[in-house]
Amino acid sequence: MNITPGPLLGQIKYPADLRKLSKEQLHQVCDELRQYIIDVVSVHGGHFGASLGVVELTTALHYVFNTPDDQLVWDVGHQAYGHKILTGRRENFHTNRKYKGLSGFPKRDESPYDTFGVGHSSTSISAALGMAIASQLKGEHHRQHIAVIGDGAMTAGMAFEALNHAGVAKDANLLIILNDNCMSIDPNVGALREYLTDITTSPTYNKVRDEVWNLLGKLPVGKRFTREMASKLEASLKGMVSKSSNLFESFNLRYFGPIDGHNITKLVDTLQDLKDVPGPKLLHIVTTKGKGYALAEQDQTTWHAPGLFDKITGEIFKKPVTTPQPPKYQDVFGHTIIELAEMNDKIMGITPAMPSGSSLKFMMEKMPHRAIDVGICEQHAVTLSAGLATQGMRVFCTIYSSFMQRAFDQVVHDVAIQHLPVILCLDRAGLVGDDGPTHHGAYDIAYMRSVPNMIVSAPMNEEELRNLMYTAQLPSNESPFVIRYPRGQGVMPDWRQPFKEIKVGTGRKIRDGKDIAILSFGHPGNFVTEACKELLADGLQPAHYDMRFVKPLDTDMLHEIFQQFDKVITVEDAALPGGFGSAVLEFMALNGYHAEVRMLGIPDRIVEHGKPEELHRECGYDAAAIAAKVREMLKSKITVAING
Repeated sequence: MNITPGPLLGQIKYPADLRKLSKEQLHQVCDELRQYIIDVVSVHGGHFGASLGVVELTTALHYVFNTPDDQLVWDVGHQAYGHKILTGRRENFHTNRKYKGLSGFPKRDESPYDTFGVGHSSTSISAALGMAIASQLKGEHHRQHIAVIGDGAMTAGMAFEALNHAGVAKDANLLIILNDNCMSIDPNVGALREYLTDITTSPTYNKVRDEVWNLLGKLPVGKRFTREMASKLEASLKGMVSKSSNLFESFNLRYFGPIDGHNITKLVDTLQDLKDVPGPKLLHIVTTKGKGYALAEQDQTTWHAPGLFDKITGEIFKKPVTTPQPPKYQDVFGHTIIELAEMNDKIMGITPAMPSGSSLKFMMEKMPHRAIDVGICEQHAVTLSAGLATQGMRVFCTIYSSFMQRAFDQVVHDVAIQHLPVILCLDRAGLVGDDGPTHHGAYDIAYMRSVPNMIVSAPMNEEELRNLMYTAQLPSNESPFVIRYPRGQGVMPDWRQPFKEIKVGTGRKIRDGKDIAILSFGHPGNFVTEACKELLADGLQPAHYDMRFVKPLDTDMLHEIFQQFDKVITVEDAALPGGFGSAVLEFMALNGYHAEVRMLGIPDRIVEHGKPEELHRECGYDAAAIAAKVREMLKSKITVAING
């Protein structure tokens, strides 16, 4: 489908073209840019509401600042679609988040306008501050450095660490734009949300702010009335009106706002003024996520990334099904934790800003006092869970695998060293698909199995996930317990089976065989099952073992395997260095076994975005690749069979 941009947008290939337009024409540019995003995303999919909410801001930034010489850093990148369209990628925008196409996030090697690669939140202020300090050292005092951060991302500790530094970097030419829309993916939580609401809803504060700003613009600045005196007067008057208005100024940042983030004229005028204000400063704008598409404004969580939809009716297209379908692993987790909590009053659920994505939302709705969304604070989530565990609570701390990387120190220091039985549920383990390398859960096996006192497990299907969750919360378990599982659908329509305890460190034999042993860990065991069917049709007889635990390993089963087989394949949905296959090789070496072993999994390189099935094929561990590897290792046997 050919999607045509509006007449003004069609003239804009790069921001230099945008700057040729008059300020009065920017309203039409914003309308056309918003419509183009709606047209493309409705047909091709992707994130939706966040970029609609910053159409005016995006246009104003590229109109006022000399990008890419002026450095613009987006936080996370869900909001950067308009930025991509205005910076030379409009004609390829339909490939966004598709295999071999544009990344869904800013990416340095994709465009010089993408000054910093982002995927995890709350990095923009630190990155832009680093750029500003570098420009200062190089004598490039003309360069501007702008960080655009959402109010949800501002809750993370890293953002406050950067604010703390920015406040003393007095010569850094840094503008922080706080995009306040009360949303990340789910509604924001915590005291910062209440603070921002206080500022934006105080009519007295807003009236005095405008009057003070106008007054200071008219006062003569000279020997008797300095800029420092003007700044102190402004801060004092604001302090009299709102007790909370000095939060950012306590970091020594000049605070401006809040202003309407959808008023393009006001944005352009304000940004032009701020270019002349030296040092670090913060502009607070108020926007609506999903602006310009009524349904997205009304239900911002659903329309964060709705998939394909009819832009006229708003119908979100669902794949038609005629038979019972397996659920998502996330939903199995969400419903199972409620069942367990009804049996065990010590169970609690914790998530850092992902109640919908992780499906902890079900527990938050049914048991709100026992499920907590802490905001974008992975480190806090883990140590909060540890604190609860010291008092006998059984905490399921559910965090995306790639986000858990941010809390690794807390896992080691606050959980493992103290041997606390926190249950760490690593959602989105393995290759997650369209979000790409910033979100792939590739490294958790390697970093978790290196930590003493840890139990590290992965279910092959939904029933196994339920049983691992049940096992982890039993009083007999006194260790930190990791359960990793992938994004998306499982394989069992009839998944709600009675709970069974799984003995920690035990695997299971899926099928007998005599030619080769295939050892799988987690969901890729289903790929092995498919491969075995194909191989059996060829007259080959592979044995299949679902190991379930990478720490502790089922050593009895491994002794049995290496005593019987001289050819072994390991399969995992994780990075090969330090992963499950490495653990098997370590066992083999330490116990003096000699076998031909091949490891299949995520190779030692950055894997880009694409559908999971495309990436599994590229990385060589889908069913076809497993079958091909077996045939390669059994080549002599196949040759004998053919010749015989």
